[in-house]
Amino acid sequence: MPNEMSTRLDHLVAPDLVASGSLTLVAAPPSAAEKPILCAEQVTLAYGRRVVLSDVNLAIRRGEFWALLGPNGEGKSTLIKALLGAVRPTRGKIFLRADFQRRTRLALVPQECEVNPSVPTTIREFVLGGLVGITLERVQRDARLKAVLELMGIAHLPERSLWTLSGGQRQRTLVARALIRDPLLLIVDEPTAGLDLAAASSLLDAITSLSRDKGITIVFVTHDLSIAAKQATHAALFRGGKLTAGPLKEVFTPANLSRTFGVPVGVHHDDHGCVHVAVEQAHDANISSSPRP
Repeated sequence: MPNEMSTRLDHLVAPDLVASGSLTLVAAPPSAAEKPILCAEQVTLAYGRRVVLSDVNLAIRRGEFWALLGPNGEGKSTLIKALLGAVRPTRGKIFLRADFQRRTRLALVPQECEVNPSVPTTIREFVLGGLVGITLERVQRDARLKAVLELMGIAHLPERSLWTLSGGQRQRTLVARALIRDPLLLIVDEPTAGLDLAAASSLLDAITSLSRDKGITIVFVTHDLSIAAKQATHAALFRGGKLTAGPLKEVFTPANLSRTFGVPVGVHHDDHGCVHVAVEQAHDANISSSPRP
């Protein structure tokens, strides 16, 4: 039952937000003069006296695919909470475009579902739970549900129990739960963790198409350099309380990556647009990517 469900998304997006209308997953080319969806200027984030990030400057525009990378404990989750309004800056400001002011167009895909597994829950019930704080007529609600289930390739499973799904199907269900909010900005927290290669690749293709074909801005948290190199248009590297952010080819330099991950890293851009990242150790582990479509 949807109102018995609780995920990180429900906790982070204010429950009193109200919006209406049907799902509008339609892409339009961004204008060069278009204002950023979200902008952080000289932001410091802290818990009490413990500063996690300082002097954060970030501008995220429609249709971009951002990869957030860095070791554990460097502030990626804290920045996400700040973007969602759950953590307030102690210094600086985070600006949202006018149509984002109430954060109904932002959505989070968490790493895992926190619904109590003892509660019988179908895919339909779980996905509809993503509409917390949004008031819709039944026809609009059903239209959104149908659209997101089809988009994520699980339209044939609405009455299946959440607990009988494979790992890949469950992650697709988490994405559908976020998409039913009709977001313009989708934050995805390590969705491929624990998935086998085929399921991870399929899910990544689905998420990438949301940016490429639907114009949804993606903020993607990952530890995998190959995912960032293949999918992202922009990257943000976290290390030592600082953020290095910008277009992928400017941020993915040997100096930046080596400083972020604490090992020598080589970067090569080939003639086909592929980015190749190599950890330069005694036994080189090469990570390569295909060109971004």
